[in-house]
Amino acid sequence: MSRFAAPIAEQIWDMKYRFKDAEGTPIDATVEDSWRRIARDLARAEAKPDVWEEKFYAALEDFQYLPAGRITAGAGTARQVTLFNCFVMGTVPDSMGGIFDMLKEAALTMQQGGGIGYDFSTIRPRGADVKGVAADASGPLSFMDVWDAMCRTIMSAGSRRGAMMATMRCDHPDIESFITAKSDPARLRMFNMSVLVTDPFMDAVKADGPWELTFGGKVYHTVQARDLWNKIMQATYDYAEPGVIFIDRINAANNLNYVEQIAATNPCGEQPLPPYGACLLGSINLARLVTNPFDNDAELDPEGLKELVATAVRMMDNVVDVSKFPLEAQAQEAQNKRRIGLGVTGLADALLMLGLRYGSDEAARQTERWLHQIARAAYLASVDLAKEKGAFPLFDAEAYLASGNMMNMDDDVREAIREHGIRNALLTSIAPTGTISLYAGNVSSGIEPVFAYAYTRKVLQKDGSRTEEEVVDYAVQMYREKFGDDAELPDYFVNAQTLAPADHVKMQAAAQKWIDSSISKTINCPEDIDFEAFKDVYMQAWDQGCKGCTTYRPNDVTGSVLSVSESADTAPGESVDAPHESGLDGNGAEVVYMSEPLDRPQSLEGHTYKLKWPDSEHAIYLTINDILINGHRRPFEVFINSKNMEHYAWTLALTRMISAVFRRGGDVSFVVEELKAVFDPRGGAWMQGKYIPSMLAAIGGVIETHMIKTGFIEGEGMGLKTDPTAQVVNLNQPRGKACPSCGQYDMQMVEGCMTCRSCGHSKCG
Repeated sequence: MSRFAAPIAEQIWDMKYRFKDAEGTPIDATVEDSWRRIARDLARAEAKPDVWEEKFYAALEDFQYLPAGRITAGAGTARQVTLFNCFVMGTVPDSMGGIFDMLKEAALTMQQGGGIGYDFSTIRPRGADVKGVAADASGPLSFMDVWDAMCRTIMSAGSRRGAMMATMRCDHPDIESFITAKSDPARLRMFNMSVLVTDPFMDAVKADGPWELTFGGKVYHTVQARDLWNKIMQATYDYAEPGVIFIDRINAANNLNYVEQIAATNPCGEQPLPPYGACLLGSINLARLVTNPFDNDAELDPEGLKELVATAVRMMDNVVDVSKFPLEAQAQEAQNKRRIGLGVTGLADALLMLGLRYGSDEAARQTERWLHQIARAAYLASVDLAKEKGAFPLFDAEAYLASGNMMNMDDDVREAIREHGIRNALLTSIAPTGTISLYAGNVSSGIEPVFAYAYTRKVLQKDGSRTEEEVVDYAVQMYREKFGDDAELPDYFVNAQTLAPADHVKMQAAAQKWIDSSISKTINCPEDIDFEAFKDVYMQAWDQGCKGCTTYRPNDVTGSVLSVSESADTAPGESVDAPHESGLDGNGAEVVYMSEPLDRPQSLEGHTYKLKWPDSEHAIYLTINDILINGHRRPFEVFINSKNMEHYAWTLALTRMISAVFRRGGDVSFVVEELKAVFDPRGGAWMQGKYIPSMLAAIGGVIETHMIKTGFIEGEGMGLKTDPTAQVVNLNQPRGKACPSCGQYDMQMVEGCMTCRSCGHSKCG
């Protein structure tokens, strides 16, 4: 009998976590084999590996403890990959050589599968003097474009999707350009972006006072703090970025504030880290620990939770010793502090099993109690490890216990730390768990509310057909099993579509009280929310003690939250519950499969573009002709010409290949993505203030611009990446954003990451 609660769980295991050889032949025959592989690998750091292998296996069994995806996929495989999810890289020097040394480190880290975070506040602003070369600085945004291109290249080489976080201080002279950078839908798409907001800035916002933008001791501009705050809010309102990180609060509450200063986070924001810091993640599945669900005596098993947390802490501590690291500096940082990030998933489902409405005062109190129990158990487990294996090397009892976060810990825990030390400097964090939550049977993700209680998923079969299957939330499935499939869901079943933003903030704040690091969470806002009300969400997050805030409001740049269709399984107050999954292209049109290419009409409308590459004597001319189908233009053919005969062979080949793809129909925006990811080993060029890595990438940019102008795509990455043997018929139907992995319109914003519920693809995981 399968251990999987739903077909999607088994499919995600097979696709993402199952160990296979280079030819794709499974080595893990069952999920039990995967658990055994992980348990054995992590137990090899123990003096008695056989004993701990069995205990680790028991924690993994039935999806009680869920190591992050890197561990689940990589542990015990002997592959050259890191088991750490993400890294904050070294401080970026304000010099050309230093900047490109950092770029190399980033590429090496991403090549092994690690996401990265950077603070770009250390680079001098645009227009500042560059001594010795009689030139003005191009500013941090120009170098972020280089990082963005690097990330594309790593992806094009077959690595997992890159994830990056860029931060900038609220007092940097280029902060306004940083805030508005992603208003361009084709720029910096590989980055999540957040503003480092300081306590003095928030004081100035509340007082409507002036705010100086400075670098290197020089004041470049003075603005009104509230005006700058409103610019941040307007950008976030319009296109969901940048996020806000309350950096002074993070540093004040950091257990290690006596040895480190934090200025950046990992890509999803749950791990504020020092230079070369790494985040090691795992989650306790609260939904699996509730006894007597939906009965009056339902409760989360306290002893089971304590035991599971202790085992999880030990497993994660062992990862520090068995993992590989892309850079030696990362290995040293991890060994010196042994930082881990133990979090939770299935919180909303666990609350439902106790009859509590997510967002209610009682649900917030229960959340705080559970996370207090987890923090206490984790700290005591780490103290026990310190007795056995020693405290982390940089432990200083008095300095550690005087940190802001430790002042709130229970007195007996503080005394145990003072007497015996502690193995892990920081222990708790709440990370994005979209994929592992699906793998665990579609439990609710992290501390998020349930997104939808049931939806229909289309699954692509080997013969090219699609079948439908219902994906049901874990708690709803349990409710059905207990009370019958036709039982009406009680009124405390609320979801992300019906929840007020203030309820999201309340739950995040309740969880943050007992989280060492931070929380990756998305506060979903309705599209029609008033701007003043939207701004108030961020002020509530500040006032209630959150360390950061990320919202998602449907918008033209990043797309809509999943559209959903009517179903018999709607919860009270929920009129929608299933993502709209018609095969749609970037114009909201149904995909109709065809076996033959489109015929060429006698005449076509098109545009010719002139492209002048700096190192080429002659310009390249691109003509892109479009065909009209049901009132919508789509690219049909390309002609590339130049007087430079050195280009003749490859431009002719490119003309024929791209035109052949275009004529097959469907969403062909992947052509743009592939061209833009090409790097020339001789170096690229700066064109119109942006770094273009090759002439082919420049051609891809021209084609992309044409597609945007004609309405074929809304912006970069908006295409479906689906079967190119499809033609488009307009249905004018609403849709969310297409998944770049499977093409389904099942992308949802969860915990700061766009995540696909059809295949489990996640930008962050």
